[in-house]
Amino acid sequence: MKIGIVCPYSWDVPGGVQFHIRDLAAHLIRLGHEVSVLAPADDDTPLPPYVVSAGRAVPVPYNGSVARLNFGFLSAARVRRWLHEGTFDVIHIHEPASPSLGLLACWAAQGPIVATFHTSNPRSRAMIAAYPILQPALEKISARIAVSEYARRTLVEHLGGDAVVIPNGVDVGFFAGAEPRPEWQSEEARGTVGAGGGRRAGGTIGFIGRIDEPRKGLPVLMKALPGILDAMPETRLLVAGRGDEDEAVESLPEEMRSRVEFLGMVSDEDKARLLRSVDLYVAPNTGGESFGIILVEAMSAGAPVLASDLDAFAQVLDQGEAGELFANEDADALADAAVRLLGDPARRAELRARGSAHVRRYDWSTVGADILAVYETVTDGAASVAADPTPRLRARLGLARD
Repeated sequence: MKIGIVCPYSWDVPGGVQFHIRDLAAHLIRLGHEVSVLAPADDDTPLPPYVVSAGRAVPVPYNGSVARLNFGFLSAARVRRWLHEGTFDVIHIHEPASPSLGLLACWAAQGPIVATFHTSNPRSRAMIAAYPILQPALEKISARIAVSEYARRTLVEHLGGDAVVIPNGVDVGFFAGAEPRPEWQSEEARGTVGAGGGRRAGGTIGFIGRIDEPRKGLPVLMKALPGILDAMPETRLLVAGRGDEDEAVESLPEEMRSRVEFLGMVSDEDKARLLRSVDLYVAPNTGGESFGIILVEAMSAGAPVLASDLDAFAQVLDQGEAGELFANEDADALADAAVRLLGDPARRAELRARGSAHVRRYDWSTVGADILAVYETVTDGAASVAADPTPRLRARLGLARD
């Protein structure tokens, strides 16, 4: 099958959507499909052979963050050329409602179109206001996918129609097979705790995310850290991500700042090794999350997870069965839960086991098969599906109703 995938966000700045598209493309290529991805990218960005640049993106405030998007006459011309040269069996557009390549491709594409909606934003005035402009493009979509129930709700409430929920995928084996790095492990994990160690010695906490994006929650974790260090003074916090490191620790007492180690941007391999090394992974995100791919990656690596109780995070963590939850933006609750978990190896082992079992449903072997089933439905039987009177089938694929 010849598959064209449209990425709305810049390939230069990694994020959850880009990672999802990258891994989906790699999975489909391994299965023997021909895949081309169209994405914004700077001219000097090294791209995989299956990625075609649509030109440089510009930063735009979007969904509580800053997204790097690509839009305009030049971009539209590149979209049309890519579509013409690709002669794809199916076009898979991600975030078609964003002012970027997805919307341009939706306007220009002919034939079967599958759209994936990632955004969870229950009060998007911009999306409601833009609906009259979006409607003609969205009506061309053959089938809709939402990455979570919360992304599906945003779609239904703002744009109408429905979607099948297929979560983001993860290569579970890649994370599970990573080798821990001893320098990132606690003494307990390395088996080197001496007679003076024990429950109050501490452990290693991991955080991965953009440092200077408040909704990723690092300020909440920094506010909780003094309480954690007061109870467990040997605790270390490892932070991976880009941003201003000095600004990130300015709220900490100076004597505690040495307990925070900034790793900068890390490779996929080092991300997996970091998650395999920590005693506890903390996700203190404050909002704007429709899924939580980092939670799935952490569980795949066997890291016990402590996350804010966002609806999307609670769903990924099986309502607290596969990882623990604390009250969103409550630094004291985060500190109390972290101290309790760091001091309870048996509970952490239980979370590892539950998380490792739960995460199998997010492996690409399952997620990829579900996405391919949608492709095959819209390519092999689009006309018959559209005419099918069965409400469940039509609702599952998010097809427009009469």
